Amino acid sequence: MKILVIGGGGREHALMWRLAQAGHEVVAAPGNPGMEALGRCIPVKLEDQDGILKLALDEGADLVVVGPEAPLVAGLADRLRASGVATFGPSAAGARLEGSKVFSKQFFARHNIPTAPFEIATTVAEADAAIDRLSADGHQIVVKADGLAAGKGVVVTADAAEAQAAAREMLEARRFGAAGATLVLEHKIAGREVSVLALTDGQRLEVLPAAEDHKTIFDGDRGPNTGGMGTVSPAWISDDCAARIRSEILEPTVRGLRADGIDYRGVLFAGVMVDPAGAPYLLEYNCRFGDPETQPILARMKGDFGAVLLGAARGEMPVGALAWDARHCVCVVVAAAGYPGTVRLGDPIDLTALAGVDVHVFHAGTARRDAELISAGGRVLGITALGISVEQARSKAYAAIDQIGLAGKQYRRDIGTRHQPAR
Repeated sequence: MKILVIGGGGREHALMWRLAQAGHEVVAAPGNPGMEALGRCIPVKLEDQDGILKLALDEGADLVVVGPEAPLVAGLADRLRASGVATFGPSAAGARLEGSKVFSKQFFARHNIPTAPFEIATTVAEADAAIDRLSADGHQIVVKADGLAAGKGVVVTADAAEAQAAAREMLEARRFGAAGATLVLEHKIAGREVSVLALTDGQRLEVLPAAEDHKTIFDGDRGPNTGGMGTVSPAWISDDCAARIRSEILEPTVRGLRADGIDYRGVLFAGVMVDPAGAPYLLEYNCRFGDPETQPILARMKGDFGAVLLGAARGEMPVGALAWDARHCVCVVVAAAGYPGTVRLGDPIDLTALAGVDVHVFHAGTARRDAELISAGGRVLGITALGISVEQARSKAYAAIDQIGLAGKQYRRDIGTRHQPAR
């Protein structure tokens, strides 16, 4: 089968690698230098829907897998399906689950999916009043930009004054541009977060092993949020908790999408907070594979991933066709100097010392300058390792990172240590 993967980040590198491992011919657009070893990379921009459609038709792609959220929110999957191209990725209507926090919270409420109490604001006065109401019982407040903000549009605040300041920064200073013109304000749910990804054809669910992300830039969960600095899979949750997430969150979501007339064929990526009593609350949905959650999940996957995705795209997904390596997997993100603020780009990257090392090196923000590999984004690489224990997996990943040549590289040293001392 010929599969076209749309995107050029670490997630797409992992997708292309897993699909190629299953014996499929894989083409990427635009791809990245790491993906070039797996198949052809065609320089078509993500926003060029005409170009992507032409490429899919010219290549005779049996399946298109859309990686990033922005093309999905912009309706790429609709465009491809309208031309008869089997596509794994939700319609624009379905992608609103990620593209609009307001839409998603209203969807959760409408379909009785457990989530934090919330209010919506479009002005500073509305935000101030909503924060006063929500914080009256002592709750901390989370301020969320309505639109896409590259994983950085959520601010967890310590008190009402800080929440009101964060809201003003979004509404008045336009910290996130149009994405922050409307806000969701909600209670902070105490507990521990877990990422749960599920494949769906609009009716059936294939729930993948959970992962735990580390969102902030610094060790100890300090500093500003990022797109994700590292992941561990499988996650810490029990089988009972996983079953509750499926029955209380994922299954009602699929039923709700059908009830709302939304044909959703793609990934449901649930960010879930599990409170101290073990109750799961849905924080948010993403409409695509997580990054860096995808890397450790796919590193453990066995089976024909392409056949499952094609079945989902056709509305006839086989369930139970995937199996899983019993080992643990850790992915540590190596970021460029300055991330997540003003990122320094163009630094040479030397990976020669990793030849033959037992890790997966997934490229995220890389490019070529003539023949030289250079940094081209905030998150540069995802070093992914398997081990019989989390400690063994993380030791392999960090040993590899020590051998990477990249000036100013930064990475968290505590990925996988929430019950262990930091390295």
